[in-house]
Amino acid sequence: MFQAFDNPGPGRPLGRAHWMALLARAPLGLLESALQQQATRPARWLRAPETGLMMVQGRAGGTGERFNLGEVTVTRCALRVATGSDAADATVGVAYVLGRSHRQVQLAALADALLQDPTQQTQLDAHLLEPIRCHLRRSQADRQARAASTKVDFFTVARESGSDAEEDVE
Repeated sequence: MFQAFDNPGPGRPLGRAHWMALLARAPLGLLESALQQQATRPARWLRAPETGLMMVQGRAGGTGERFNLGEVTVTRCALRVATGSDAADATVGVAYVLGRSHRQVQLAALADALLQDPTQQTQLDAHLLEPIRCHLRRSQADRQARAASTKVDFFTVARESGSDAEEDVE
């Protein structure tokens, strides 16, 4: 689920693939709160939000041959946002998100368009992308903690069962 661009490292410039991956996994609440002033910007739909199915592929062991795992519901859209007073200063924003939330994909596409403007990129990185990164880190840590709580240390189990057998022999 987490790609190499989830951990950009120090001094690495912010790339479009990076922010699009973050926006695709951002919860609706974070997008709404960060883009509430920007959501009223004039935008023209190039592709209105639409929901469909997409085939997901997997690999056995993560390295084997690809196989079709199943289908997932995906919503996508594209819009053109006027970033300046001139109509020629319009930027195209595109987004794909899992699920059926038209509002979430609309806000993700708006954020994509705004992040392409270098003058707004620093502010949006701090107020939009950093909270998304924190949210994703917390959810990953929660998943890892839940998985760690189910871990069985077989060496300890074997040692404990071996000590009981020794006591029975004597």
